[in-house]
Amino acid sequence: MIRMLKTMPPTAILGVLVIAAYAVIALFAPLLAPHAEAQIVGAQFEPWSATYPLGTDTLGRDMLSRLIWGARNTVGVALVTTALAFGIGAIAGLLAAALGGWADLALSRLVDVLMAVPALILTLLALSALGPGVANLVVVVAILDSTRVFRLARATAMNVMVMDYVEAAQLRGEGTWWIISREVLPNISAPLIAEFGLRFCFVFLTISALSFLGLGLPPPMADWGAMVRDNAALITFGDVTPLLPAACIAVLTVSVNFVVDWMLHRASGLKD
Repeated sequence: MIRMLKTMPPTAILGVLVIAAYAVIALFAPLLAPHAEAQIVGAQFEPWSATYPLGTDTLGRDMLSRLIWGARNTVGVALVTTALAFGIGAIAGLLAAALGGWADLALSRLVDVLMAVPALILTLLALSALGPGVANLVVVVAILDSTRVFRLARATAMNVMVMDYVEAAQLRGEGTWWIISREVLPNISAPLIAEFGLRFCFVFLTISALSFLGLGLPPPMADWGAMVRDNAALITFGDVTPLLPAACIAVLTVSVNFVVDWMLHRASGLKD
């Protein structure tokens, strides 16, 4: 770990530190937040003060507490959604590359159909039909986002499936899962890990956008996208409070991209 830190560029180190800070805030939100998530503590739109460092929102809830709770809710839901999307897409892509034939054709055409429709429109239609809720949000976004993971996993796995050592394993009579886990997956792990970081950014932004549109995390859960929408009226009065949750979203996205860029450069084998 120390050796890795010495080889990391300053941008990647900054990204790791910011991600670690977000993780600490998300894990210890009940201890760090001055008030409960949905507690009304004052009048609406109170200014910044010693009592309320970032003021209050449209319902009189403490903005600082909502930002801290939002780190747990927004980032946590995005992480679970990304893990589910990555699991579905990677497994389907590896199976399509390993089995080939009709299995590959059927999975690829299904993914093509899902990718033919704009993701945001399809997500809005699905959530409007299924109704609001964290479970529906996670499942819908994960299924639609898994198509991108499928394309990457299938493309990289097919490059490995034609190698001599994979053919030797097939001639020895090794099973499909053995070949995937022992021969294919270790050789494509670097781009898949980098893709996980990129997928997290896209899922994170998608959930925030859906919350801004009113189809994200249900109230009274604190969510950064919904906080921007609820407090947008303050911008007309020169108050920067609505920009704070937007800044939280932007900082985390940029930090993850810093780390992903370093991982891609490290996996490519290119020299500085």
